[in-house]
Amino acid sequence: MADTTAAPLTTADGKPLKAALARAQSRARRRALLLVLPLLLFILVSFVLPIGELLKQSVENDYFTANMPRTVQWFQTHPAGTPPDEAAYAAVALDLKDGYTARTAPLAGTRVNYDMPGTRSLFTSTARKAAQMQPPYKDALLAADPKWGDPMLWATMRRVAPAISDDFYLAALDRTRDVNGNIVQVSQDQRIYIMLFMRTFGLAAAITFICFLMGYPVAHLLATLPLRKSNLLMILVLLPFWTSLLVRTTAWIVLLQREGVVNDILVWLGVVDNQHRLEMMYNQTGTIVAMTHILLPFMILPLYSVMRPIPPSYARAARSLGATSWTTFRRIYFPQTLPGIGAGSLLVFILAVGYYITPALVGGASGQLISNLIAFHLQNSLNWSLGSALAALLLVAVILLYWLYDRLVGIDKLKLG
Repeated sequence: MADTTAAPLTTADGKPLKAALARAQSRARRRALLLVLPLLLFILVSFVLPIGELLKQSVENDYFTANMPRTVQWFQTHPAGTPPDEAAYAAVALDLKDGYTARTAPLAGTRVNYDMPGTRSLFTSTARKAAQMQPPYKDALLAADPKWGDPMLWATMRRVAPAISDDFYLAALDRTRDVNGNIVQVSQDQRIYIMLFMRTFGLAAAITFICFLMGYPVAHLLATLPLRKSNLLMILVLLPFWTSLLVRTTAWIVLLQREGVVNDILVWLGVVDNQHRLEMMYNQTGTIVAMTHILLPFMILPLYSVMRPIPPSYARAARSLGATSWTTFRRIYFPQTLPGIGAGSLLVFILAVGYYITPALVGGASGQLISNLIAFHLQNSLNWSLGSALAALLLVAVILLYWLYDRLVGIDKLKLG
């Protein structure tokens, strides 16, 4: 009887085929990993780690925890609502004495000052007197400054005692905690962040819409003109990319200011008189005009990449079947450009909400965005935690926008070229 057991398949050198295929696939995976490893490392170092540090900074601040250890310990051993006793005042006095020697008392005061403005000077001035203080420390501190008896001050110090806190996110949403620890709105004259977020998203939406209205016909011309003319038009579209952003922004300042070129032309044409020149600079108008000019190519190029492959025969076929030009555009041409509209709008909007230089130069008080306030906290006030919290909220808003686009349109339909 013949042996029906098949011999295992082998390679030319006699090795089992299955094992050889597994080794080949393993080598291919390692080769692919080595090829993308530099990109992964670049993303990790330049994107993931900075965002992780930003999120950490937005909830962590140990200025008070590290420099007022006795006071922090008293808060940990006494429940909220416990009035400060002699031991609490002694802890503060001794911490301030050590802080004055080590020059760290202003740091502790800075942390409290974030939540209760005006307290940094209290910590600094009291620390200078702490070396001469003797028990009872409560009387000594109150003699140095009566503010040490303020219950709100003690509630604020208790709140900032932990190194990890959500206070900066509350501040970024115009919220704070009262003496009892309840979340409340800040006073009316301190509510600036929500207003800035609304202004930022409102201006970004307006700029995106204006870029769409201006970019759609330009992209259509690029896609339908003869190659020689479309190349010339493409050079004009790309020309802003070859010019410094600072130069373009400064040029708009020259053009739009009260005594600028645009107002001079309007006066010469008689549109406005010399006494009523238009205020187009250092306000929202200047921000919208300058940012629209800068971001317009980011709308045109995705639209062009989608319009170029659309066959002209589709429109001719629709007209041959009796469709009007408007019906042809609305039902045949426009739906095919939706991926480009989505890509351009998403790109322009995300760039607009994060713009900093242009609003800072031409926006004035009413045209600046949340990014300008983030830069202020990181560079001037040095409240890095609040700046990080604002940046984190802006990042979350952009991610939510991306998610909403994916749910409504589908990210797989987005085309950038």
